[in-house]
Amino acid sequence: MSYRTALSEVLTSVIEPSADVTGGEGRFPRASVTALGRAGLLGLTVSAEFGGGGRGLPEAVEVVARTARVCPATAAVLQSHYTAVAVIESYGSPWVRGEIAAGRHLSSLALAEAAEGAEGYVEGVEPAGGVGGQGLEGQLLVPRSVAARTGDVVALRARKHQVVAAGEADSYVWSSRPLVVPAGMSLWLVPAHAPNLFVPARAGGAGPRGSATSTVFADPVLVPADAMLGGDGGGLDTVLRTVLPWLLELRAAAGAGGLRPPAVDMSHDVARRPVESLASS
Repeated sequence: MSYRTALSEVLTSVIEPSADVTGGEGRFPRASVTALGRAGLLGLTVSAEFGGGGRGLPEAVEVVARTARVCPATAAVLQSHYTAVAVIESYGSPWVRGEIAAGRHLSSLALAEAAEGAEGYVEGVEPAGGVGGQGLEGQLLVPRSVAARTGDVVALRARKHQVVAAGEADSYVWSSRPLVVPAGMSLWLVPAHAPNLFVPARAGGAGPRGSATSTVFADPVLVPADAMLGGDGGGLDTVLRTVLPWLLELRAAAGAGGLRPPAVDMSHDVARRPVESLASS
């Protein structure tokens, strides 16, 4: 069965019938996510080597666009998932990639941050126009969260904003300051069951109702050192060259559903700026 046929069946049999409940009651579309996984659509962009669909951004764009016309919340979840998977495909373990391909693993992004002293910042409140009144660079490209290594364990301390599927995803692509190198960003794959990872009982984000968009707290969260995605300090390049292009395209795809990527107000101009200029901001 083609992914288009599989998507049509899931949209008709599961996503569309539950869309009113998802949006009206703000209920996370768990049945829709499960059905997408079983249909091979969560693993659409995972390499065929690991059992995935072997597809790329154009196919993900199509899936998000069609889903957004039926259920904005489910489309938002897919938008964040596909972008996270693009990073995991480059640096994630074979086991995680296999789990995503099998439809058993939902990932999300935990990148956006705000300084406590930023203008407009209020604890527990997610402004619709951005986090703490900051622009894209302050939210996404300049990590304030810290990472400290003791032996084979890394402690990540942070408050991540506008995380889609908060408390519902199986993992989060997470950013921090580097462990050792003086500048840049490090990325981590943080399991949802990691110790000291806290998600508020009531979602406070500005995403579509039902998308479980909220703040995620790490106080600190403990992960193995090999949870790092890529090299220490190399995450900024990954965000610029992978995360932003995927989010921009998926944002455009979801436009018919009235969506926008959580926590970022992006432009192609920002995404195309040299890495060096952003790293020195």
